[in-house]
Amino acid sequence: MHKDVERILVTEAQIQGAVQKIADGINRDLNDEPLLVVVILKGSTPFAMDLIRKLNMPVELDFMQVSSYGKSTASSGFINMKKDLERDITGKNILIVEDIIDSGNTLFKIKTLFESRNAKSVRICTMLDKPSRRVVDVEVNYVGIEIPDEFAIGYGLDYNEQYRNLPYIGVLKREVYEH
Repeated sequence: MHKDVERILVTEAQIQGAVQKIADGINRDLNDEPLLVVVILKGSTPFAMDLIRKLNMPVELDFMQVSSYGKSTASSGFINMKKDLERDITGKNILIVEDIIDSGNTLFKIKTLFESRNAKSVRICTMLDKPSRRVVDVEVNYVGIEIPDEFAIGYGLDYNEQYRNLPYIGVLKREVYEH
C-alpha cells in the first residue's frame, strides 16, 4: 500500500493540527448551540470521528452517501445520492463534514438541499481543499489544509476503495491509475 504513494502531502501531526483548528472555529462560532453533524460517507468518516471528539456542544450524527467519482480520479459533475439523512433537519444547525472539496458541485447541491429542508444554519467543513479545481462558488466555513491539484489518498480518501486506512495523506502514483 505505501509503495503506491509518490509522496506524503500531509503528515499525521499536520492532520491533527488541522482537526483542532477546525474544531476551535466551530466551538467559537456555535458556542453551546446543539449541532447536527452530517458525515459524507465514506471518506469523511475518520476526519468526522476525530472532529466530533473536540466539539464542546451537544452533537447528533447523521450520514449521507453521495458519489461523483466512481472509479475515476476526476469528479464527473453528476451527483449520485446513495443514502439520504434519517432525520428531519428543520430548525437544526447543520455541519456538513467532507473529506475533500475540489469542484464544489457536491457540496453546493447538498447545502442547497439542506436549506430547502429548512435547516436553521448550514455550515461546511473540509479536511482538504483544492480551490484550483473549483467550478461552483460554494462557501466553505472551515478548511483544514489547502492542497495542490493532485490525486490524494489516505485518512479516509480512496482510489477504487483502497488506501483509506493510511494514517497520512499522500499522492497516489500515476501508474496506479493510468493503466
